[in-house]
Amino acid sequence: MKNQILKTSLTAIAFLLAIAVFSQNENHNSLSLDSFYSKIKSQKNPQIVDARTSEEFALNHIEGAVNFNLQSENYDNYIAKLDKSKPVFIYSIGAGRSVALEKELLKNGFAEAYSLEGGIANWIGNGKPFYSNLKSKLSLAEFNKIIASNKNVLVDIGSKYCGPCKKVKPILETIRTEYGSNLKIVEIELEDSPQVIADLKKVKVFPTLILYENGKIIFKKEGISDLKNEVDVALASK
Repeated sequence: MKNQILKTSLTAIAFLLAIAVFSQNENHNSLSLDSFYSKIKSQKNPQIVDARTSEEFALNHIEGAVNFNLQSENYDNYIAKLDKSKPVFIYSIGAGRSVALEKELLKNGFAEAYSLEGGIANWIGNGKPFYSNLKSKLSLAEFNKIIASNKNVLVDIGSKYCGPCKKVKPILETIRTEYGSNLKIVEIELEDSPQVIADLKKVKVFPTLILYENGKIIFKKEGISDLKNEVDVALASK
């Protein structure tokens, strides 16, 4: 009986240790923006992979990146061009595709692979250098004028390729209908106005919602959970 108890205890300990090691590896390979950027800068010719679609990549991307993901037709050809002995830095719109590719590379013999927390939203949203094939429809000066000209402004920052961002739209329509001219709603998408997102330096993930009153931020949130209620509470308290 004692042996059975000891065996069970050792099995439980081994299981917990395995989880701890797995968690450490997960945390180690998914990097904050500062760590990701620092590691890239430390490389002479960094291997950067944009794991989004070709359409997304064509609009904007980190300078020096190549574009492919697990669903790409020429996936094997792209992999063959990478050096397995050197780090690979991966990002997507958020973290889904980049984490999936990171795990696949590590499983197939790459020494180091890192995904960026918050993806391209975090990179551009904090003013890191990027390529864009268009000029932003909205400038920072125009944005600041909107904020200064309206008492209450709700800003929605996201991307048309971001799933959660699409779910914000019906909520915004409900808010717009209820508040009318008492609340200005500004929607900024990465595909239309990347530079103003970079200039604001307030975005880590998509979607990000910011509510201004008299030019000051009264709340900022990431994601859409309870958005309508938070807007109601914030405006009612003023």
